[in-house]
Amino acid sequence: MSAPPIAMRCPHCGADLRIGLAPGPATQWFPCPNCRTPVPVVAPRDLPPLYSWEVLPGLYPPLPRPRPPRWNPRRAAGTALLVAAVLLIAFAGLLVVYAYAAPQAGAFSVSGSVATSLSGGGTAPAVGARVLLTNEQGATSALVVGPSGQYLFSGVPTGGVTLNVSLSGYAPVAVEAFVSPIYSVGASGVAVVLTAGGPGNGTTMALSAFPDLESFVAAIGAGVVLLAFAGAVCVVAAWITWRTDRPAVGVVGGGAGLLAPLALLLLELDAPFPIVIAGTGIAAAFGAFALAARAAELGQRTPPVDRD
Repeated sequence: MSAPPIAMRCPHCGADLRIGLAPGPATQWFPCPNCRTPVPVVAPRDLPPLYSWEVLPGLYPPLPRPRPPRWNPRRAAGTALLVAAVLLIAFAGLLVVYAYAAPQAGAFSVSGSVATSLSGGGTAPAVGARVLLTNEQGATSALVVGPSGQYLFSGVPTGGVTLNVSLSGYAPVAVEAFVSPIYSVGASGVAVVLTAGGPGNGTTMALSAFPDLESFVAAIGAGVVLLAFAGAVCVVAAWITWRTDRPAVGVVGGGAGLLAPLALLLLELDAPFPIVIAGTGIAAAFGAFALAARAAELGQRTPPVDRD
């Protein structure tokens, strides 16, 4: 049975040829009907695709057109770093505004109630209890609780406030509060319950993480510096990631964005500024994405370790 004809093109003039190969020899010569140039053809000896494509053109199906990747991990990481940087720098600016407004002078009210615990359970208004308020400047104000058990101080300046509550036959209680134009805690509704005891059994209730105005402003300033630094790191990392292919830089930038809200939590700024914590949390999510994407690429490029 003769071999099927082979379709090919003359390498000299480009004319189409249909050649029927004989069983042998391996290399056979056929004259081109157009230019009469002898064309060598090598008979296939192996199964596809071991023999030449040029000898048997059209035998194999065309290769699929290569498709570019749907997304570029490096550019996606660079974009995430840029978004994280914008958020961090924006919230650093917001903290600057808070730092300016925090020490502004103001007059606040501090109110609450004082009760005594009963032996059979429950409480009763601590009639006659003395409440002494000391502000950050050292000025004091005192009043005696009436039948309602309520107390109220007006015109309290910005800063830390300490309330010392005492009553004969009961252990004294000290309450540390804080009032300012942008953040106040313990300014109203502070209920103090006195238990039987003496001055040696006194207790202290710290309602605020900031004992005075200086510590509050210092914490805000530290938050501004940390967010601005993390934002600057993300900006540099985004620029390098977009221009060059250095996965380690993206890992560092993503780590800076990821750790920014943790630094604010350590400074205890979550209670005064929950919106800042939420915003930097979004920046941390973008930083985590960039860190994961570049760390995956970095791991793929690391050569295997020879343990032999």
